[in-house]
Amino acid sequence: MDKVYNHQDVEEKIYEQWEKAGTFQPEINPQGKPYTIILPPPNANGDLHFGHAMFVVEDILIRYHRMLGDSALWLPGTDHAGTETQFVFEKKLQEQGKSRFDFTREDLYHKIWDYVQENRGGIEKQLRRLGFSLDWSRQKFTLDADIVSLVKQSFKKMYEDGLIYRDYRLVNYCTRDGTSFSDLETISEEKEGILYHIKYPIKEGGFITVATTRPETMFGDVAVMVHPEDARYKQLIGKTVVLPLTNREIPIIADETVDKEFGTGAVKVTPSHDFTDYEVGRKHELTFPPVIGWSGKFEKTGVVDGFYVKQARQKTLELLKEQNLLEKEEPHKMVVKICYKCKTVLEPLPLEQWYIKVKPLVAKALESIEKQEIEIFPKNFAQTLNFWYNNLKDWNISRQNVWGIQIPVWYEVTDENLFAVSFIDKQGNLKQGILADLLKEGSEWEEILAGLQRVIARMEAKVVFEDNKIEDKKYLPETDTFDTWFSSGQWPYVTLKTTKAGDFEKFYPTSVMETGRDILFFWVSRMIMLGMYLTNGQVPFKNVVLHGLVNDPLGKKMSKSKGNVVNPLEVADQYGADALRFALVYGNALGNDQAMSYPKLEAMRKFTNKLWNMARFIEFQARNLYPQIDLNQIERKVVEVNNLHANDQEWLKKLDVLSQEISNYIDAYQFNLAAEHLYDFIWHEFADKYIEDVKTRNDEDSFGALCQMFEVQLKLLHPFMPFVTEEIYQKMPGHQGLLITARWPGVRE
Repeated sequence: MDKVYNHQDVEEKIYEQWEKAGTFQPEINPQGKPYTIILPPPNANGDLHFGHAMFVVEDILIRYHRMLGDSALWLPGTDHAGTETQFVFEKKLQEQGKSRFDFTREDLYHKIWDYVQENRGGIEKQLRRLGFSLDWSRQKFTLDADIVSLVKQSFKKMYEDGLIYRDYRLVNYCTRDGTSFSDLETISEEKEGILYHIKYPIKEGGFITVATTRPETMFGDVAVMVHPEDARYKQLIGKTVVLPLTNREIPIIADETVDKEFGTGAVKVTPSHDFTDYEVGRKHELTFPPVIGWSGKFEKTGVVDGFYVKQARQKTLELLKEQNLLEKEEPHKMVVKICYKCKTVLEPLPLEQWYIKVKPLVAKALESIEKQEIEIFPKNFAQTLNFWYNNLKDWNISRQNVWGIQIPVWYEVTDENLFAVSFIDKQGNLKQGILADLLKEGSEWEEILAGLQRVIARMEAKVVFEDNKIEDKKYLPETDTFDTWFSSGQWPYVTLKTTKAGDFEKFYPTSVMETGRDILFFWVSRMIMLGMYLTNGQVPFKNVVLHGLVNDPLGKKMSKSKGNVVNPLEVADQYGADALRFALVYGNALGNDQAMSYPKLEAMRKFTNKLWNMARFIEFQARNLYPQIDLNQIERKVVEVNNLHANDQEWLKKLDVLSQEISNYIDAYQFNLAAEHLYDFIWHEFADKYIEDVKTRNDEDSFGALCQMFEVQLKLLHPFMPFVTEEIYQKMPGHQGLLITARWPGVRE
């Protein structure tokens, strides 16, 4: 053995050996009990970040169960990440001086496809580099044709079961990215704003002063609203005001939702641009078209058309001041919703969208948790999930992206709106040649056409699916794509349905869903709801295991914008994949966030060297005992416990206890305790005490006991540090086979 362990000479070689031997496939233990983990699919739009190194938790579990003799499947895959990937790709287009409007819908889709395929291969290499023993023969992608087909079937089934519906309501819309978002995908930020007091002229004379943080949306006002018990305004209820800067008349209405203590106690009602006002408008049957378009510019105001929000606000205030209608301004803390990707302030805009009725799905999900059909670790997250389920609103699954799975419905088109179809081909794309002509007039034409399609869809159009279309009828396809979480929410179901024959029957429900605590709501909750629906009540996994976030060395969240992102492969190159893996679980309890620690990484690198030196000592002992024999040909003496030295017998008993402890810790998902006990025993007990003692007894019995005990420790450590343990195992005197296929020690018989 070399004097110093060099991980760069070992890790790639060892991984190739494992793959070549087929050790990652469950068929290696064909009679074993099924044990399944589905890898949370990384976004296929770029390299892995440091948080993905926490997949080590899953690798520990899968290697442990493989060594127990289970038929263990760890299924890999990647996610198309619709909005996120299109955002990343459009940034690259901007760097080239281009935009999405330079391409047809079909061309843009294929360009993103090519980009994603390049990145998927890089992600696979990264996962291999970290030693993750995934069954690559079953690898899936959320846009694989068979996956897409199943996702569309799920949508159709839910629609026919009355769980999916279309509705025209306000959505969180990013005018920069051109898509809506669910409430979960927005970031709420508290900002120092301004509360504007604006005088609205009463038709009969006088004024009523309205307090608002958004004066620019007044062009979409439908009413002024006061509390019915507010003595200041009771006599004004039912009267009419003339909307400032316009000649439009709107009523003064009463509603108990008004906070009499807020501002002046009188508020403007703008249903098309405020979520609360939208509900008020519905209640009082008051509507008005939106005055902010999909591009973020104002329209149909006659005053600030073509202005963006900040420009429109400034212009509106200038005009109000000129007419002495701006009474005062005062500082006001307010919460705004921003896009989690580009940080643009989201606009509430009315849009026809597809929604899932969550109440029936939530009821069954809550029941599965209550009955412990699904157990969550750490257990305190079960209460968090229950609270979220009980407050969940219907889920908007429509996204206005090109990149993704197109919602598989068609709208029957009547003669009255056939003019729109003349612009669109059979696939719902702008016809070739027309796009170029339209772009001469401005790059927003494609958005206008998409808006036109949505308008037609709202005309009480009959919804049909592909297999229900009639030949002599004309149809307009839905252009929206699914929210990514809708497809990935079916991930355990659709992957095992589309891998190898019999996989679903054997490996579903899966054993563990292990992922970051930050996507418990985004993903885990939806997998439970959709999985149970698609299988008539069968849970998609038995245990949910949540790890914490990995922050930078200062404890701050890693972010590209902050410039503090750490590449896990660079760390693995410097310290070794084993040291990186062990450092992530050592000293950090499940579910807790941790700061990346270079001192801990260095300590674990030294630990790999310690193991190497222990192995070199055994090699040295073997050469002394068997000077004329090739070490691989040594037939080690079978250890007869009763014939051993008393010290050897005592250490074998200690090892029995350690083996059972490590098994118990892993079974309980207490990976930190398993790692800590292994580290302490191997270094501070076995190396510092037993090896020093055995040096004084250089005989075959003690040597056999030494080898046996060291191999047991290699097996216990293997799920955590697979490369160095495998390399040492193969160099042990009398070595046979691969460590990855060895049986877990458990309690020695």
